[in-house]
Amino acid sequence: MAMKDYSEEFKADAVALYESTPGATCKGIAADLGVSRGSLREWVLRARARRGEEPARPTACLIPHVDGHPSG
Repeated sequence: MAMKDYSEEFKADAVALYESTPGATCKGIAADLGVSRGSLREWVLRARARRGEEPARPTACLIPHVDGHPSG
Protein backbone atom coordinates (compact mmCIF):
# COMPACT_ATOMS: atom_id res chain seq x y z
CA MET A 1 0.00 0.00 0.00
CA ALA A 2 1.38 3.40 -0.96
CA MET A 3 1.97 5.92 1.79
CA LYS A 4 -0.32 8.91 1.53
CA ASP A 5 0.70 12.47 2.24
CA TYR A 6 -1.99 14.35 4.16
CA SER A 7 -1.94 18.12 4.56
CA GLU A 8 -1.36 19.64 7.97
CA GLU A 9 -4.86 21.13 7.76
CA PHE A 10 -6.38 17.69 7.17
CA LYS A 11 -4.44 16.25 10.12
CA ALA A 12 -5.49 19.12 12.39
CA ASP A 13 -9.12 18.73 11.33
CA ALA A 14 -8.95 14.97 11.94
CA VAL A 15 -7.54 15.52 15.44
CA ALA A 16 -10.17 18.16 16.19
CA LEU A 17 -12.94 15.83 15.02
CA TYR A 18 -11.60 12.98 17.16
CA GLU A 19 -11.17 15.15 20.26
CA SER A 20 -14.56 16.84 19.93
CA THR A 21 -16.62 13.70 19.34
CA PRO A 22 -17.82 12.18 22.63
CA GLY A 23 -17.24 8.44 22.75
CA ALA A 24 -15.21 8.45 19.54
CA THR A 25 -12.57 5.82 18.90
CA CYS A 26 -9.56 6.18 16.66
CA LYS A 27 -10.81 3.19 14.74
CA GLY A 28 -14.19 4.78 14.05
CA ILE A 29 -12.95 8.26 13.16
CA ALA A 30 -10.11 6.85 11.05
CA ALA A 31 -12.56 4.66 9.13
CA ASP A 32 -14.87 7.62 8.56
CA LEU A 33 -11.97 9.66 7.19
CA GLY A 34 -10.39 6.84 5.18
CA VAL A 35 -7.08 6.90 7.06
CA SER A 36 -5.33 4.27 9.13
CA ARG A 37 -5.94 4.09 12.85
CA GLY A 38 -2.18 4.32 13.40
CA SER A 39 -1.96 7.57 11.42
CA LEU A 40 -4.76 9.19 13.40
CA ARG A 41 -3.25 8.00 16.67
CA GLU A 42 0.10 9.53 15.73
CA TRP A 43 -1.52 12.83 14.74
CA VAL A 44 -3.39 12.97 18.06
CA LEU A 45 -0.25 12.23 20.07
CA ARG A 46 1.78 14.83 18.18
CA ALA A 47 -0.92 17.48 18.57
CA ARG A 48 -1.10 16.86 22.31
CA ALA A 49 2.68 16.93 22.63
CA ARG A 50 2.78 20.29 20.80
CA ARG A 51 0.26 21.61 23.31
CA GLY A 52 2.32 20.20 26.18
CA GLU A 53 -0.45 17.79 27.17
CA GLU A 54 -0.45 14.21 28.29
CA PRO A 55 -2.92 11.92 26.54
CA ALA A 56 -5.71 13.05 28.87
CA ARG A 57 -8.72 11.36 27.35
CA PRO A 58 -8.54 7.60 27.87
CA THR A 59 -9.16 6.12 24.47
CA ALA A 60 -8.90 2.74 22.89
CA CYS A 61 -6.24 3.91 20.47
CA LEU A 62 -4.07 5.71 23.02
CA ILE A 63 -4.28 3.40 26.02
CA PRO A 64 -3.18 -0.23 25.60
CA HIS A 65 -5.22 -3.09 26.99
CA VAL A 66 -4.00 -4.89 30.09
CA ASP A 67 -2.40 -7.48 27.81
CA GLY A 68 -0.28 -4.73 26.23
CA HIS A 69 -1.99 -4.75 22.86
CA PRO A 70 -3.80 -1.63 21.67
CA SER A 71 -7.46 -1.84 20.94
CA GLY A 72 -10.07 0.22 19.15
